[in-house]
Amino acid sequence: MMHKSFSFWLLSAFFALFLLFLYGPMIAIFVLSFQGPTGGMTFPMRGASVHWFGDLVASTRYGDLAGAFGRSLILGLFAMLVTVTVSFFAGLGFRRRFRGAGALFYLAIAALVMPGVLTGLGIATLFQTLGLSTNWLTSGLGAHLTWTLPFGLLIMFAVMNRFDRRWEDAARDGGATPVQVLRLITLPILAPGLIAVALFGLTLSYDELPRSLLTVGTRNTLPIQIANLTANVTTPALYAIGTLTTLLSLGLIVAAFVAILISGRRK
Repeated sequence: MMHKSFSFWLLSAFFALFLLFLYGPMIAIFVLSFQGPTGGMTFPMRGASVHWFGDLVASTRYGDLAGAFGRSLILGLFAMLVTVTVSFFAGLGFRRRFRGAGALFYLAIAALVMPGVLTGLGIATLFQTLGLSTNWLTSGLGAHLTWTLPFGLLIMFAVMNRFDRRWEDAARDGGATPVQVLRLITLPILAPGLIAVALFGLTLSYDELPRSLLTVGTRNTLPIQIANLTANVTTPALYAIGTLTTLLSLGLIVAAFVAILISGRRK
């Protein structure tokens, strides 16, 4: 009995430490982003205000922060669309066994084990060899897809493994055309998985730094812009940026869960 009680408290302490290390820095950044105008980047708080959020808009010392945010968002949306489309059709294609399927699968996810900086270096070198200039929407998108596509494929293959093809067979027996089966049966059933793929594609691209460093050209994305700011900005404005980006990510997650609930009810 004492052994079980000791194990329970040990596991509880470990879980509490895990939560502390996971969410403690995020909570500290959130609190310090509301530091007073004369406050610094550490505790104690010197008043509470939204001064540093306004400073992000009013001051020019943060560079093209709005432009970097817009580029990251657009890049994330493109990566999301490509990831969802390719993952969906790849999932449909891999339902049938064909020669070389295993090798093709491992080749598709091999980018997960490659360091992001090296992947970006390879893409930048390829563009330079071809005489092309790196750009955030060409080489940058290609670099991000090496990160988002493998995750999308893994999620979609997992979803497909639980897919009961008898639903499609029943629809065909009822006279449905292939397009109707895809639109009325397959897509609604796979909708939660597709939403999860979309969420991964957008957030992974939006937050990506290593693969962006050498592939986006002269116009920075938001992670690169923030990384550059850490070298010369020593105000809670950095925490304000962190709070805003975190709230955006949480908003996307909430929107994804709502979409999954809605699709579940429709299904």
